[in-house]
Amino acid sequence: MRPRSYTVEDGGRLNNFAIEPKMYVDEESRIGFTQYAERLNGRLAMIGFISLIATELLTGKGLVALLTSLQ
Repeated sequence: MRPRSYTVEDGGRLNNFAIEPKMYVDEESRIGFTQYAERLNGRLAMIGFISLIATELLTGKGLVALLTSLQ
């Protein structure tokens, strides 16, 4: 059974104020060579690689040609 997200006061009126979320503390370190950092790095690398391929398909030029044409 799902908990209710509202309360009814003694007079039968709906009390629909926001319910505070439960607080928690994440004890895992997010600095250094952690599983989280490696996963994030891999995802960003995949996004960059796909963006590079899409740019090359749309412009018809490779990365080096695009960078040399910026001058």
